Amino acid sequence: MTEKLIISIQSFIDLDSKEIDNIRLLFKEKSVKKGDFFLAEGQVCKQVGFIVRGLMRYYINHDGEDKTYAFAQENNFICNNESFIPQTPSTKIIQALEDCEILQISYDDLQIFYKSIRQGERFGRLVIEQVFIQTLQDLSSFYTDTPEYRYEKFIKKHPDLQQRISQYHIASYVGVKPQSLSRIRKRISNLK
Repeated sequence: MTEKLIISIQSFIDLDSKEIDNIRLLFKEKSVKKGDFFLAEGQVCKQVGFIVRGLMRYYINHDGEDKTYAFAQENNFICNNESFIPQTPSTKIIQALEDCEILQISYDDLQIFYKSIRQGERFGRLVIEQVFIQTLQDLSSFYTDTPEYRYEKFIKKHPDLQQRISQYHIASYVGVKPQSLSRIRKRISNLK
């Protein structure tokens, strides 16, 4: 199960065989059932996960309404860095949309990873830089792009997810009600 994780880490840094063995010891297997939470609102995020199989969504609960802001699938890391880094309660939620198999590492074990892997801290910096850039792009898109354009970008970026995610969650991610998403999809279909 750790092979995908090792490949993902090696896309950022070089690893020797001893470091690979250390990583296998530091990351623990966990199953998360569809509908269960990797992180609930108010919990402190104590783990970084790597999705081996499955799909999760990130969202906030705003006045009783779910607002989806990201999805994570196979070969993605999952974490709420806003809670994880300072070890404070989370205002964000990470929930399984499918049964998931993940590998996770605790906050304390991640500190060991950073010290025991030659380029461990570099790996952490590169991953956080990716998260930061994606967050800025998503924020900018939300303010400057139309819902129709955000939907088109979502479909281009994640063509495989359209069949795995409910229209309700996609609509929330795009920033519209499900009925509006139906109209957007119909308009796009008519243009083709």
